[in-house]
Amino acid sequence: MSLGKNKIKLIRSLNEKKYRSEHNTFVAEGKKLVFDLLDNCRCRLLTGLADVLREIPPLSAEEIIEATPEELKKASQLKTAPQIIGVFYQPNYIVEEIELEGKLHLVLDGIQDPGNMGTIVRLSDWFGIEHIFCSPDTADIFNPKTVQATMGAIARVKVHYVDLEGLLKRNSSLPAFGTFLEGENIYEAELPENGFVVMGNEGKGISPEIQKLITKRLFIPNYPVNAPTSESLNVAVAAAIVCSEFRRRR
Repeated sequence: MSLGKNKIKLIRSLNEKKYRSEHNTFVAEGKKLVFDLLDNCRCRLLTGLADVLREIPPLSAEEIIEATPEELKKASQLKTAPQIIGVFYQPNYIVEEIELEGKLHLVLDGIQDPGNMGTIVRLSDWFGIEHIFCSPDTADIFNPKTVQATMGAIARVKVHYVDLEGLLKRNSSLPAFGTFLEGENIYEAELPENGFVVMGNEGKGISPEIQKLITKRLFIPNYPVNAPTSESLNVAVAAAIVCSEFRRRR
């Protein structure tokens, strides 16, 4: 069986959120990403070159189709066609069952750029952060650009879209940290091993409603202090610095 026009159309349609929601699936491209996801997500469809598919157990997907390089190129969203493409079911997590105490969590308030979103998921994986809580207007984790940017971290980091205000209020016993220009120097501040680290929108920062729930404002100083510099850091870079400093204290 070859990768026919209908399957190619299905794969390409998942570039749009409405079709991802309709089918409850998302697409992943490339050997490492697909192989990482096979260990953690149900797979609806695998299609790839014959030699790559031979490395996969036969029951790894509901449907496995051998494809030619030309067919993969037609199905792919990437500039360079991958050796394998997978269509996976979106995981369903129950937020109320998550144990939040004693752990560090990321909270994303209106992050818009898919690349930033994917990079934050990737750095969360690196720093051992299991859960990311996002406002409904945050970039879709299943956007193909976001999925690719996670470099496989999406297989291990659980991303939840929730009412952030409600989440922080229900868990007010946990400290909530945010980065601000008028905050306390992060390298001098006392940082616990648990809580929420809130990262705001690329242009507007943390929304006013969530700012009210921040219990400690942190500032990432430039070097040398007070020297002329860029207006701000990229949100993914800032998240990496903050997470690194929290983990360094442990």
